Amino acid sequence: MKPVLHGVLRACGLCVVAGACVALAPGQAAPPSGAPSAPREGGLPAPPSAPPTTSPTLPGWRKLATEPYRGKQDDIALASASEGIYGNGAGKIFRTTDGGESWTQVFHREGTFVRCLAYAGGDVALMGNIGPGYFPGVTDATPLYRSVDRGLTWSPVTAIEGAPVVGLCAFDVLRIPFINAGNLDHRTRVFGVGRVGGPVAFIWSDDLGASWRQGSLPAVAQMAFDVKFLDEKRGFIAAATSASVAESHALILATDDGGTTWREVYRSTRPFETTWKFSFPTKDIGYCTVQSYDPDPAASARFVAKTTDGGRTWTELPLVDDHKVRAFGIGFVDAERGWIGAMPHGFATVDGGKTWTKADFGNAVNKIRLVPADAASGANGVVAYAIGVEIHKTMVPSSAPPAP
Repeated sequence: MKPVLHGVLRACGLCVVAGACVALAPGQAAPPSGAPSAPREGGLPAPPSAPPTTSPTLPGWRKLATEPYRGKQDDIALASASEGIYGNGAGKIFRTTDGGESWTQVFHREGTFVRCLAYAGGDVALMGNIGPGYFPGVTDATPLYRSVDRGLTWSPVTAIEGAPVVGLCAFDVLRIPFINAGNLDHRTRVFGVGRVGGPVAFIWSDDLGASWRQGSLPAVAQMAFDVKFLDEKRGFIAAATSASVAESHALILATDDGGTTWREVYRSTRPFETTWKFSFPTKDIGYCTVQSYDPDPAASARFVAKTTDGGRTWTELPLVDDHKVRAFGIGFVDAERGWIGAMPHGFATVDGGKTWTKADFGNAVNKIRLVPADAASGANGVVAYAIGVEIHKTMVPSSAPPAP
């Protein structure tokens, strides 16, 4: 296939479609208005890349040329600093092997909503579909697709035990060390959770996504958005207490037995709230975005949840007092430095979330991925990609490895 170079969609406030502000359901991409949800095959010629934005203490971000999309795109997965895939609600997946300078469309299925992506190991990549019954136009009932050629071709996964999984919102890939014939080796376990709007699902695979087992979550969890395991036993799910956003409170569940049992470790006191995404820069320090959909303009305080004891307890840190803000993705380079993606713009901190400043790396950034720089990057450090309405990239000089 020919590489597809792309143009740019500008968005503000909530989400702009044909010049009008559109309020979204939790995590929903903006619908089209008199136009298709994505341009016809082949895309448009890309304008020159925008110059990097700047910050006093963190490097600026550079916008990459990608196919225009009317709304929030949800995930990007990286095999290395140079190779990756991203997808969106138009049922499309694009692939790069040159660090995002060009992208080739490798998958397109009408009615599929590409919600989450992961490289499981070797040549295997995974894609989770949000599934029907929540977002308009989503008709594909296959919750999971798998690639065995690094994302070039995709096939449905049918070996999922238990009740039917309607849709997925996140994957987590865990490398578990073990002794193999006197040598240190690793085996891979992949976790998946879903979904916004319910029903909830918690699944895992020990064969790089070829087959999956399914666990159960407590009744208090009615939506699930993200999953993170620190080791084979300790893990967390970002959830919400009700599938009705008006009645929902943000919720974090924890397990100490690999997902057999779960307990509540954080719940917000305010209605109209959900959690969204995790970032654990260390085994002890972790962050989770908290979203508010409260229509009351007086409900303007925004928060991020933080743990300093490995997820046993969580506290709320103020993010901003602005009713327009809705937080999505989060990524920390280390315990102190990180970003939050949000509408209408992102935020950055260099002091562990005590203070936040505006970060210009696009609207509605839903996922921030960090990987070690490779030879093609031309420097040592961490390469970060952020996907939302657009995709941005930056390089963070660092002697420490990025958080997984």
